[in-house]
Amino acid sequence: MSAENKLREEIARLSKSLFDRGFSVGSAGNISAAVEDGILMTPTNSCLGFLDPARISKLDRAGNHVSGDKPSKEVFLHRAFYETRPQAGAVVHLHSTFATALSCLADTDPDDCVPPLTPYVVMRVGKVKLLPYVKPGDERMGDMIRALGGRHAAVLLANHGPVVSGWDIASAVYAAEELEETAKLLVLLRDAPKRLLTAENVAELNAVFGGY
Repeated sequence: MSAENKLREEIARLSKSLFDRGFSVGSAGNISAAVEDGILMTPTNSCLGFLDPARISKLDRAGNHVSGDKPSKEVFLHRAFYETRPQAGAVVHLHSTFATALSCLADTDPDDCVPPLTPYVVMRVGKVKLLPYVKPGDERMGDMIRALGGRHAAVLLANHGPVVSGWDIASAVYAAEELEETAKLLVLLRDAPKRLLTAENVAELNAVFGGY
């Protein structure tokens, strides 16, 4: 089996895992992964729980549809991550419940919308930026991500949901899961006094474990 076909199978397997555990519902969410000559992406209006690896969309490096079903309408935000973060090997966009809830709260800090509650959100996700609302599929999504200059591995789209990039498909999925679980903790602890990691704690984690 070719490396591309193995990656198609891995996208389908991990997408089903996310769907089966409630990280996406219906036809919500989209996932992409970089290959040597372009990008593989889940098709528009597809369900992450029932992907056919052979029908996953393929685009060339210029964003032209090469094969498979028509790609997600949110291809712009994926391409923006690949363009500004050369180390990105995959991008995961979900409508997961608690991360989306954070994106809807009026008092969420737009510059640090997922504070360092646990070491793993620091290690796997980093500082998360909240981006202003635009309608799904709007090309301005890509413009807003490019404007960040590659400084963030993950963002929250206001009133929409999280977008997380990673070294490869597995690390991007794991980071998206970590973001969702941390968002859940933040919502559960919303009205309680919280003990966050200190700046020194965060610096130590970044020094020891590096960062994507």
